[in-house]
Amino acid sequence: MNKKLRKYFKGDAVIWAVIILLSVFSLLTVYSATGSLAYKYQGGNTYYYMVNHATRLLIGIIMIYAIHLVPYKYFSRLSQLFLIISIPLLVITLFFGTSINQASRWLTVPGLGFTIQPSDLAKLALIMYLARVLAQKQDRIEDYKESFLPAIIPVLIVCALILPANLSTAMLLFVVCMILMFIGRIRLKYLFAFGSIMAGIIAIFITFVMVKDMEGRVGTWKHRIESFVSHDKEDNYQVNQAKIAIVRGGLIQLRPGKSIQRNFIPHPYSDFIFAIIIEEYGLTGAIIIMTLYLYLLFRAAIMVRRSSRTFPAFLAMGLALLITSQAMINMAVAINLIPVTGQPLPMISWGGSSMLFTCASFGIILSVSRGIKEQNSLNAANHANNEHENEPEDNN
Repeated sequence: MNKKLRKYFKGDAVIWAVIILLSVFSLLTVYSATGSLAYKYQGGNTYYYMVNHATRLLIGIIMIYAIHLVPYKYFSRLSQLFLIISIPLLVITLFFGTSINQASRWLTVPGLGFTIQPSDLAKLALIMYLARVLAQKQDRIEDYKESFLPAIIPVLIVCALILPANLSTAMLLFVVCMILMFIGRIRLKYLFAFGSIMAGIIAIFITFVMVKDMEGRVGTWKHRIESFVSHDKEDNYQVNQAKIAIVRGGLIQLRPGKSIQRNFIPHPYSDFIFAIIIEEYGLTGAIIIMTLYLYLLFRAAIMVRRSSRTFPAFLAMGLALLITSQAMINMAVAINLIPVTGQPLPMISWGGSSMLFTCASFGIILSVSRGIKEQNSLNAANHANNEHENEPEDNN
């Protein structure tokens, strides 16, 4: 049975296990978290949102399987195409996108009726492109003009286009790219100097926002920061309800579908789904989820160590960093360590484009894993053949 599975499902078996476990948690928790939503909008049909989510999840897993069969070398060229496509889409979204909660993040696909977030494509494209640039510039990686500028310019363009509608995603993507550039051996003084400049600009911007009475998306950012700092119960309604869910979860629980706070948290199936997981599965369930994401990052680090080429190593590490960082931010919001950001829990939260592009990232990571395994096996076979050919002949 294992041989048959390995024949079709290639790549890192541990990452496949992580995907399966996250998918199971996703189905169970989304079904539970959308119960009140189903009664409100679907006449009590509690299976409506679960079937909808399961369909998207199935499409995502099919994507993972298909993408993991693609040799990772093709993603280097595809990164250029994806980046060229994503930048105009971000511009169009910024000015003409569908606005929800004063944020123009979505594009409605004509004739189909569903929406996508171009920022999801842009995140994937930027990490892929940055991995390509870092790999190509390794022989002159310490040069400012030859390496640092070609790497940082696309990062600035993409993050600047995402920032007006989605500050948290822009900041997350920027930090992940800076870490990836550090791993890619960009000189630390360039990263430190540029990071300090950007931190100063953000600090000045936040100070300006906090002292001015502003509306729109900037006003939303200000309100979230003020609510987080003040701990006002009225302003922190969703956070306080999440805290109640966490307290109800205790240390060990096993009561799937028994959440009470799902009826009070505004977005229990997306932004605050981690709180529902704790309520239904206790601290033990939370630790399992956190461990799955961290183990993904650990397996990516192993790929870096085993890879003889730089592009697949940077690609796998960058995507794993992005997924894990987003997961940690979602969890931190649920337990009130940071202000509300609106970041979904990758592979678990109910969603469309976010789920599909997360699955695409998993597929690429598995493609890298498969390629590294095949390359190492080929190298070992060639080494064995060379040793056999060099053995002295027995003349006796």
